[in-house]
Amino acid sequence: MEQTLDQEYKQAKRKSAKPMLWVSMISMTMMFAGLTSAYVVSRKRSDWVSFDLPSSFYMSTLLIIISSITFILAKHFIKKDNRQIVTALLVSTLLLGIGFIYFQFDGFGQLFNEGLFFAGEKSTVKSSFIYGITLAHLVHIFAGIIVVSVVLINHLNKKYSSKDTLGLELGAIFWHFVDILWIYLFFFFYFIR
Repeated sequence: MEQTLDQEYKQAKRKSAKPMLWVSMISMTMMFAGLTSAYVVSRKRSDWVSFDLPSSFYMSTLLIIISSITFILAKHFIKKDNRQIVTALLVSTLLLGIGFIYFQFDGFGQLFNEGLFFAGEKSTVKSSFIYGITLAHLVHIFAGIIVVSVVLINHLNKKYSSKDTLGLELGAIFWHFVDILWIYLFFFFYFIR
């Protein structure tokens, strides 16, 4: 009886995992839609100063795109039970994510060196938005790094196989979400000056 209840609980948990993830991602999307809407409205201000994105943001964008590709490949190879390749791909995803964070902070340094600050007398409306929105995205990237780390640990503990990929799939969905979110933000900042 207890074993049947435990199995039913696990099955219910598995069924609700993806919908719960989608609900949380929709709420995050709404938050960033609000932030970018405020950016669009604010650029009509008389004190709006336009400037180019830091070159490091281009590199971070490339790294996050490659990291999504490595995660897609990890999903592909777990379905073939090729554990060694999955390990290498998950480690690559994690390292690329850390590289993304490095280049984001390097981009902040470039803005700072150009005299563009987050707050204070020397800040501009645009620089405050760039810092603020990018930092909000970085919080989600840090969460993604934790997710990828947990997926990697679970994989090393042999929790995933061709018959059980749910945790890896959930991690991939979230990682691709933060990837797509950054690509949107990058092109948004690039084209809406």
